[in-house]
Amino acid sequence: MMAKQYQAYQDNSVTTASGPQLTLMLYNGCIKFINQAKQALENENIEAKNEFIQKAQNIVQELMITLDPEIEISNQMMPLYEYIHYQLQQANIKNESSYLDEAYTYVVDFRDTWKEVIKLAAKNNKREKI
Repeated sequence: MMAKQYQAYQDNSVTTASGPQLTLMLYNGCIKFINQAKQALENENIEAKNEFIQKAQNIVQELMITLDPEIEISNQMMPLYEYIHYQLQQANIKNESSYLDEAYTYVVDFRDTWKEVIKLAAKNNKREKI
């Protein structure tokens, strides 16, 4: 019963989240899947490692799709997303956790920066309403 309630909560969180919150969820999901892939690799569970890396790659691809090429920062972020995707690919091919570590570092940095962007935007919105 608890699992169904949790899934309903998660489904509701996704459907009611703002664009910036969805991006944050994508970063968090990618981090989770990289960690799971690393654990699977340590346990020599190659099938699970492959599954988790593919999920992380799908998230990175979604982040790439959402970039607006009209915004300058998007053009700077695209090569970084491509690099993360490449690191995940190499981790999957070579079964080496160092590639997962590299991808993880970048995704965590993006996630932490994005959290700050959300906080600053919220502060600015409060000021504008006053």
